[in-house]
Amino acid sequence: MNWQDRSALPTFSHKQQGVMDITTYQAELERELTGNILPFYSTRAVDVARGGFFGRIDHTGQVDGAAAKGVVQHGRLLWTFSRAYRWRPDPTYRQMADHAYTFLRDYFWDEAHGGLYWLVAADGRPLANHKLIYGQAFGLYGFSEYARATRERAAWDTAVALYHLIEQHAADPAQGGYFDAFHRDWSPYPEINVDQVPGHVPKTMNTHLHILEAYTNLLAAWDDPGLRARQYTLIRLMLDHILNRQTGHLQLHFTADWQSLTPHISYGHDIEANWLLVEAAEQVGDEALLAEVTAVADHIAHITLQEGVDASGGIFNEGDANGVCDRSKDWWPQAEGMVGFFQAYQLTGEERFLQASWNCWRFVQQVFIDRKGGDWFAHVSADNTPGPRDKAGIWKTPYHNGRACLELIQRV
Repeated sequence: MNWQDRSALPTFSHKQQGVMDITTYQAELERELTGNILPFYSTRAVDVARGGFFGRIDHTGQVDGAAAKGVVQHGRLLWTFSRAYRWRPDPTYRQMADHAYTFLRDYFWDEAHGGLYWLVAADGRPLANHKLIYGQAFGLYGFSEYARATRERAAWDTAVALYHLIEQHAADPAQGGYFDAFHRDWSPYPEINVDQVPGHVPKTMNTHLHILEAYTNLLAAWDDPGLRARQYTLIRLMLDHILNRQTGHLQLHFTADWQSLTPHISYGHDIEANWLLVEAAEQVGDEALLAEVTAVADHIAHITLQEGVDASGGIFNEGDANGVCDRSKDWWPQAEGMVGFFQAYQLTGEERFLQASWNCWRFVQQVFIDRKGGDWFAHVSADNTPGPRDKAGIWKTPYHNGRACLELIQRV
């Protein structure tokens, strides 16, 4: 069953404590997306003089025009404005998507070896020319969405080229999965990983989760048998090696042969994987796999709600075998919780999940939305006080919160 088919979903026919009605939820999200999140990036974050988007805007709204610009940042901005334009053909969204596409194509692409640099300087000069597969995945995600929105053939060709580069250079034929880091010429770079964990960490959950979402997006518009087979294998790897079936949590860091290296839990990644796995399995089209993934997603949602959510509805950052170890909260787990818990409601009909999604949103409204400066604060402390982390930059973009709004508008 495709759980994005409205006819298959449970209906919401009465008022629940704390929830006025589900159409109110949808209307509030649309206002947030079109009136706050996207306008912040289209008016405050655009580097008109040098191209692309500013590499840093601090928590006060001050632009650092000299800051480096990131491939993840520009891939996410490209995806967000392309997806917004595909949802609603507003010329501003198209302009922003074009702006992100041009900078990513012209300044991040390595003409000599293929693939995308990790960082460029404010003026576009290569600054860190190594290749993290996490960055290649977000480039693929952005280029494929831009191609879906605009029918731009060159963007499509670049997305497919990135898929082949990932498979050619990063796939591990012996133990399965993908290695994390490479030098510019695609020789292995084992000293680093996307999560900046010290020591030798050749494989990470983070990279695999975002290859998964990128391949799902590519497969939605390119029914290639090889890609479909690779996505099936990647879902199986997520289920068999990365997910701890007993605890319901994703393991984060691994040796090449999938021995877990760290005990940490990321509640935001758990609830994000909850819905990205279902979306990926739907796209693969294997009914047995989808049934297995759906059961796993249900388990993850139950565990996240039980262990990772506080009384205010917010999602904690991290835990370990002893429970929550970081009671502060970042912006992005709240956005992923809104979608993940809503999907759990769609899959099970259990209204506590609908309430949990709504509670995440209410928590965001009360704590994270910056009604004076725009967009969302990046981080709040354990007592829910906003901290001095950057408002926008190489990691902070409209991807998580913008995507949550787009997903929920469609799902509702």
